[in-house]
Amino acid sequence: MNKKTNVRTITLVGLGVALNIIGAFIALNLKLPIYLDSIGTIMIAALLGPKYAVITGVCGSLVSGMTFDIYSLYFAPVQISTGFFAGLMYEKGFLKGRKTPLGVVIFTIPTSIISAMIAAYLFGGVTSSGSSYIVQILRVVGMPDVVSVFIVQIFTDYADKFVAVALVGLGVNALPKSIKLSMTSK
Repeated sequence: MNKKTNVRTITLVGLGVALNIIGAFIALNLKLPIYLDSIGTIMIAALLGPKYAVITGVCGSLVSGMTFDIYSLYFAPVQISTGFFAGLMYEKGFLKGRKTPLGVVIFTIPTSIISAMIAAYLFGGVTSSGSSYIVQILRVVGMPDVVSVFIVQIFTDYADKFVAVALVGLGVNALPKSIKLSMTSK
């Protein structure tokens, strides 16, 4: 990797981390039922692949966890899964056109399992996320704790990741072709 590529890559990863932090901050403060903390991870997955997407996700979790949302630290494994599997789905062409909903399902399944286990077993389903309200509602209607957490995670993770993929698609498609080619060349 030459010096120019290193600077470009580091800059893009930094932008991805910033997008993750901003998204997480907005979702946390508005108590949204989606997380918005992986938009940057998914953008880097699209532009640079799984390796850099994992780095972006972990760095975003660390900064968010050390500044405004301690729960974010515990969910770093979710960012690893998101970055890795989203990167693979972009490389395989599953996050373009009509394949997008299927590609999002494929990379959301492992992510949802990991996040549900963390939320259920470490926090009893109650985290800083707005989705915790949905978990509480399901508990009130008699659903078992672990089941309510898993159901909520699957639906909110899918919605969150689909929104992120759509936003990334809009952003990347808006770039001039020459910039897209220079960013995606590895």
